[in-house]
Amino acid sequence: MSAGTDSAPPSGLRRTLTTPLLYFFILGDVLGAGVYVLVGQVAAASGGAVWVPLLVALVLAMLTAASYAELATKFPRAGGASHYATRAFGPAVGFVAGFCMLAAGIVSVAALARGFAGDYLGAFVTLPVALVAVLFLVLLALVNARGIKESTRANTVATLVEVGGLVVVVVLGAVLLLRGEGDPARLVQLGTSEKGVAAAVLSGSVLAFYSFVGFETSVNVAEETRDPRRSYPRALFGALATAGAVYVLVGVAASAAVPTDVLASSSGPLLEVVREAGGVPPKLFSAIALVAVANGALLTGIMASRLAYGMARDGLLPGVLTRVLPGRRTPWTAIAATTAPALLLALTGNVATLASTLVLLLLVVFLIVNTAVLVLRSDPGEPGHFRAPTLLPVLGAASCVLLATQVEAEVWLRGSVVLALAVVLAVVAAKRRRRPEADDAKARTTG
Repeated sequence: MSAGTDSAPPSGLRRTLTTPLLYFFILGDVLGAGVYVLVGQVAAASGGAVWVPLLVALVLAMLTAASYAELATKFPRAGGASHYATRAFGPAVGFVAGFCMLAAGIVSVAALARGFAGDYLGAFVTLPVALVAVLFLVLLALVNARGIKESTRANTVATLVEVGGLVVVVVLGAVLLLRGEGDPARLVQLGTSEKGVAAAVLSGSVLAFYSFVGFETSVNVAEETRDPRRSYPRALFGALATAGAVYVLVGVAASAAVPTDVLASSSGPLLEVVREAGGVPPKLFSAIALVAVANGALLTGIMASRLAYGMARDGLLPGVLTRVLPGRRTPWTAIAATTAPALLLALTGNVATLASTLVLLLLVVFLIVNTAVLVLRSDPGEPGHFRAPTLLPVLGAASCVLLATQVEAEVWLRGSVVLALAVVLAVVAAKRRRRPEADDAKARTTG
């Protein structure tokens, strides 16, 4: 069977994604709500030159992306990090990787719920953040339970809305500078009263890293991509480079247009650029931002609930999570189980803490993936797959450790609870798997 066909073996998935479609899939996954919410937090952590930690985060994301490109083309199967970890280190580590991805999705939804309840919504109505976050997550769960029909056209429209809002910010920032307003000197201001330049950049990069997450989920569609050996690396690196360029330009515009303290204190930082420059109704831009945040939260919520359902179906989580609504055939128990902790996190954490927790969990996953690349070098996999220079996964693993050292103690406490739970559940799942195997072996022996 040729790589260019869209057919597949009866046991496999249909190969329909071309390089352009995969590029837009990854770009839409990466270009999302994070930058709409977190630019102010990055400014608070690193100083006025917001574009610097955004650029650093792009470089670090590229290192790990190289590992994903090798593994996705070497083993083009659904399963992602969990599959790679299982092949390299066994099912226990594979479970930990999958559970961390699930937890990261829940944390992301909580962060976006608080982001939705901030200044962007405040352009229309003033309501308590906690109330809005609760109503937002409940509505999200109901929409998820009703069922979401996949539509490439709808995804493209949502991506265009999100990108359009970011382009507006870049253009308004340029207009403001051409008028002689703003302060270009802020573009080189790094460091805060508590941190030196290096520490401030790394601290800001931990938050900025959140804006680039999403590319790791694309490995799950490698099995449905035509000629993934050529298409996946091109689409992955191209989408990350595009997102990075947009983000850096947004960072430049925000830094130059808005005083750092104003940027840092706002939960709708890009709205401050619109207000400073004028020409675009703040409510219009707020609506764009709310669409981006809601769309990102919905997609992430769907991913988290389906991941929980899939892990339960495979016996890795309690079987109750496989229950579905009779008519809609949606996993209502998995939706409820992922919404409940998201509600708790949204009520007890702020956006910066939640974003850092998400990044910490993904750093664990990325560390596993970067080391799995090296361990699996002896496995030939698919012939002609992409091969990353050995230095890249080594640097990728080192970057995960470096960024993890910049995570605050409060975030480590939250993350440690999740990691401890993952290890306990991995042990329980391993025992449950061994019990039927032992029973089968005993039956064969006695038979």
